[in-house]
Amino acid sequence: MSQTGLGACDERALLDAMVAFELALAEVQEQSGDVPPGASSEMRAWLAKAELPVASISEGVMQGGNVAIPFVKAARAVLPESLKRYWHQGATSQDVVDSALMLVIKPRLEALDALLLRCRAAAIALMDEYAQTPMVGRTLMQQALPITFGVKVAHWAIGLEQARRRLSELELPVQFGGAVGVHSGWDTQGLDWMDALAKRLGLATPVLPWHTDRQPIQALSAALSQTAGALDKLALDISLLTQTEVGEVAEPAAPGMGESSSMPHKRNPVRCALIRGAARQVYGHASVLINANAQPLERGLGEWHAEWAPLVESVLFVEGALEQAATLLEGLNVYPEAMQRNLAATGGGIMAEPVARLLAPVLGQDGAKRVAAEAAESARRTGQPYAEVLADDPEVAQGVSKDELRKACDPALYLGSSSAQVARAKKWLSN
Repeated sequence: MSQTGLGACDERALLDAMVAFELALAEVQEQSGDVPPGASSEMRAWLAKAELPVASISEGVMQGGNVAIPFVKAARAVLPESLKRYWHQGATSQDVVDSALMLVIKPRLEALDALLLRCRAAAIALMDEYAQTPMVGRTLMQQALPITFGVKVAHWAIGLEQARRRLSELELPVQFGGAVGVHSGWDTQGLDWMDALAKRLGLATPVLPWHTDRQPIQALSAALSQTAGALDKLALDISLLTQTEVGEVAEPAAPGMGESSSMPHKRNPVRCALIRGAARQVYGHASVLINANAQPLERGLGEWHAEWAPLVESVLFVEGALEQAATLLEGLNVYPEAMQRNLAATGGGIMAEPVARLLAPVLGQDGAKRVAAEAAESARRTGQPYAEVLADDPEVAQGVSKDELRKACDPALYLGSSSAQVARAKKWLSN
């Protein structure tokens, strides 16, 4: 879905990240005196003028079970004999792959943050504009009581911002432990290299190598799923509000966007469909990643291998969905007149709950509920305004004035804490 993301996470990008890891390893080992002076620079020069065979490396994955094995062989093959022994020194395949994945994903998380900030800014603008705009609040898909469109947007914004903050707190750690995770043959030097590698590559420093401790992957997957869920909620609400019979909002118009192949009159909520489709991919990938959490002994057997594609694809699906969401929020068409029309769809019966509260001191709790419900049904059936139906009821007329009834039946006067919630949400979003 994201052309930018796909370009940054293709095979070449992964190979470049693996090269970056290996050269950084050689550099820190050179600094510690375990690689001859100048060797890392020579490696960099040789690799810069070499073209690693992507196709044959891809084919080699089947023999070794991961891309690092054919990659290390191919890269070593372009080095002179004097440097070969220092290539991939002290590392294992999982060190290369895990670290490379973290390097590939890091800029994508920065892109997600930028997109989420766009969504936040667009949502705040909508909250400001529609903080006082009444609309129907719906529960179990049915009209319930009035809210404002501003508070609806506030909930979307909070969900996305919570996801953004969780993503921003993630640590993408370097991986370096050697064959069985204890830097075999290098004693405590291995931990020094791990720390130096993290700093050089701009990754987090783990407490220990995490070959079969997949908490970093689980945290990333959970944060991506949370983001997908917030996007899914946004798209679901908007798509429901765009229905022909509802018509309270519409997706931004764009040439060819939302067209039907057979029905020229349609304007389909395509951006919402793309967002929701991407979310389902992320949910499915999260299931795979959760099931790969517990990995055996010192190296996963299939679990580690199952992580690679779902992890990268989840990042890309979320990025693509966020691109659509930002465009959606920035150009959303809002129709307050349709919201007002739908508030009146029941003839005012939507206000039966506040009317019952008004009538309770006069008719008692049960009597108030009965009269409010009967009047709501009569208003719906006859099309007569709810307040007028109530005013014609002798029981009501004896104890409540028409002005009191009118106020109790006005949705704009029964918005609860909607405005205060918008203000509260804006303050939290700005912190």
